[in-house]
Amino acid sequence: MSAEWKVQSAESWKLTLPCSRAEGELLAVIDPEFGIEPAPVLMTSEPDASRPEQWRLDVYLAAEPGPDEIAAIRSLVPSAANATPVIERLDDQDWVTVSQRWLTPIRAGRFHVHTAAFADDVPADAVAFRIEAGRAFGTGHHETTAGCLEKLDALAGEGASFARIADIGTGTGLLAFAAKALWPDAAVIASDIDPVAIDVTAANMAANGIPADAIALVAADGMDEPALRDAAPFDLLVANILAGPLVALAPSFAAALAPGATVVLAGLLTVQAEEVLAAYAAHGIREAGRIERGDWSILRLVQRA
Repeated sequence: MSAEWKVQSAESWKLTLPCSRAEGELLAVIDPEFGIEPAPVLMTSEPDASRPEQWRLDVYLAAEPGPDEIAAIRSLVPSAANATPVIERLDDQDWVTVSQRWLTPIRAGRFHVHTAAFADDVPADAVAFRIEAGRAFGTGHHETTAGCLEKLDALAGEGASFARIADIGTGTGLLAFAAKALWPDAAVIASDIDPVAIDVTAANMAANGIPADAIALVAADGMDEPALRDAAPFDLLVANILAGPLVALAPSFAAALAPGATVVLAGLLTVQAEEVLAAYAAHGIREAGRIERGDWSILRLVQRA
């Protein structure tokens, strides 16, 4: 989220509703449209480890929510249809600090991902990225993003080398940043269906000292975009989105791959893995390993040479 949000709002508000685990995990991987400007910041969490199915949704807003805003937020968590929202004014607190207090740093392979609140506590042996929570998905805290970081790190540890890399559905740009750090000589392109995510990625590149020309950025719905076609064929393609789009994109992903290419897919529940794998097997792209984190699977596939 931009500093403009903070400047425009002398006060901040928080709306809290209970939600189910499934709802909380889904909200962690989508960027819902509210019709509220500036767009709220959503945080889902598991407040009590002894009750793993009972999660909480915290929504941070620039103004006190009215009936329409409350209805829009409530629609995200149908299990809370009869719950009374807790609404509180945060006065002049720093909304970034408030909303990100629970986002402690994560370590995934050699990567250390942190927010500004933890910028002074970076391990000396880590490849560190500062990623703030906001309107784009990918702070590294969700199992799918952390799993992708682990998978990329493992590929590099095995001696894999890539020259043309695509990060489809880049969100904050984190996976593209990791790929560029692991394979600095590779041509890396990052795309997202949401132009806001591309703006967020550009800002994150600047915040992390990544030159503007190090990673090509493009807003694109799928692979039918001149910049992606010109950058293909890819020998590494990463897509951390959702199972439905992954299945739908299988033909266009396959067409954009070099022989023998590696594909890393995430954003899918473990129960959806076989459906996704079948869609790619139909195009000669076979499973070569996976990571399971909670209910989520991160798949490594290889294109038939």
